[in-house]
Amino acid sequence: MSQPSFHIRQGTPSTEDAQAAAWFLDTAAEGFFRILLGQNAAKILAQAYVRPHNEYSYENTLIAERDGKQVGMAFGFTSAQRRAFPKNPLRDCEGYPRVRAGLLGFLFHPMLRILETIPDDDFYLLSLAVEEDQRGMGVGSSLIEATEVRAREVGARRFSLDVAAKNDGAQRVYRRQGFEAYERWPKWIHLKRVGLYRMAKEL
Repeated sequence: MSQPSFHIRQGTPSTEDAQAAAWFLDTAAEGFFRILLGQNAAKILAQAYVRPHNEYSYENTLIAERDGKQVGMAFGFTSAQRRAFPKNPLRDCEGYPRVRAGLLGFLFHPMLRILETIPDDDFYLLSLAVEEDQRGMGVGSSLIEATEVRAREVGARRFSLDVAAKNDGAQRVYRRQGFEAYERWPKWIHLKRVGLYRMAKEL
């Protein structure tokens, strides 16, 4: 039996999209937001999602939907947009754990600072996640392609992203889409499976 088709749409500030966005963001970050924000992580991310003008906003989101259910999401923006966003869009959300997040932010500062290094004229893919039972069905590739269309529409010269060094599967997907790794982060880490690779493709 063939799988039902899916379609890509713009994110909206609806409660349903916000709840799904919180899950997809944390999944893409491999649970980092739950570590950073604690038990209120989903609520805090959902609040940020429904607000305009920040990196987690619905404005920067494309959603893959199958049979009325969100099965994948991608978040992306230009380097110029990133510079105009607030430094910490989660800080003013209800339930934000200031002491905990401040401590972890200090400890992980070298990794968190990576968003400050997005080159000018790049369109940056912040986050991409697909429901586990929907993987291998073209959802992720379609979200990448749709985000690339958006990047071209705004005149970006390059499409870039960061991927965990240990995530071989994601790296293969991005390479099939024309991305190549050109830098490691943090630069002082030389262990093969630690840190991030920055990948990019010319547009």
